[in-house]
Amino acid sequence: MSEPNLSPDDSLIISPTNLSSEELEISTEQEPIHFETRFQGIMEMYSHIDTVAEYLDHHEGWFVRCASPMRAEPFGENGYTLIVGHYGAFGYEVDPQMSVILEPPQNGFYLMYSVPNPNFNPPGYEVFYQSTMNLEEIAPHQTSSKIEKFYQKLGFSPLPSTVTRINWNLQLVVKVRFPRFIYKLPMSMIQKTGDRVLAGIVSQISPRLSYKVQKDFHSRLNLPIPPQSSRTCVRTIQNSVN
Repeated sequence: MSEPNLSPDDSLIISPTNLSSEELEISTEQEPIHFETRFQGIMEMYSHIDTVAEYLDHHEGWFVRCASPMRAEPFGENGYTLIVGHYGAFGYEVDPQMSVILEPPQNGFYLMYSVPNPNFNPPGYEVFYQSTMNLEEIAPHQTSSKIEKFYQKLGFSPLPSTVTRINWNLQLVVKVRFPRFIYKLPMSMIQKTGDRVLAGIVSQISPRLSYKVQKDFHSRLNLPIPPQSSRTCVRTIQNSVN
């Protein structure tokens, strides 16, 4: 995957072939640069809250299936290591990965967060990830997807008596030590581009993951897969906090 949605002014490319080996080394003199993004959204499931909760609790089944095209590998009892993809800017590219733990739910509240993986030493970057989910029951007429019209269009009946809305929030912070040549660029350019790359990763992956979870859940219950309007992904922070 390449850097998402950058204008020519933002995506200055430096060819590593024109740089010395010293300039390509990860800098230990410069402070690492922090990039941050936050998102929130919803995902509607056309079933009772207990059915949805039971499905989510058995994440050893759906998590690996739905993570694709990311690669997800089991990590401990309630964790996974995610190999995210291939991203980069300014001629510097990485294949980020992180290990996360899914805590057992507490009163309908779910927490997932990143943890160190002793078997992996990321080259020049650190990742802090935290996401939360909570479940709420809503009436069919309260859905964002206008379920009555959706069911009627597909010829499904009857309407579910209740719908479960999953509300989620996530925070992603990455601390990066770049090769020396990157620090020759204006800091404002590095910050702006890094923030946009980070937000682009989430905006690409999160809607895809939501759709796959909805498809996996509803297909197993022989229910229609909710339309795009039943899931949202909205960025809630625009600038990094250093």
